[in-house]
Amino acid sequence: MPERRVTVVSRVGLHARPASLFAEAAANLGHQVALTSESGQTVNAASILGVLSLGIGCGETVVLSAEGEGAEVALDALEALLNTDLDLA
Repeated sequence: MPERRVTVVSRVGLHARPASLFAEAAANLGHQVALTSESGQTVNAASILGVLSLGIGCGETVVLSAEGEGAEVALDALEALLNTDLDLA
């Protein structure tokens, strides 16, 4: 299963609007994607409640992992989102 370590750059982390945009993007990719926080908690990246429950802040490093054919492309898309200040999107 491919993985990607990414540092969250949104000023507010993955809270409210950024978490919603991230979870929606993950849901639309057609892959099972997991999001793991620095504390080791893992949730379904397509679950807004799961993403919010992690309390990920700006500057935290997370691990994205995806299953299936084309998983690297899915991870590329989600990495690009996390490398953007989603609070401004």
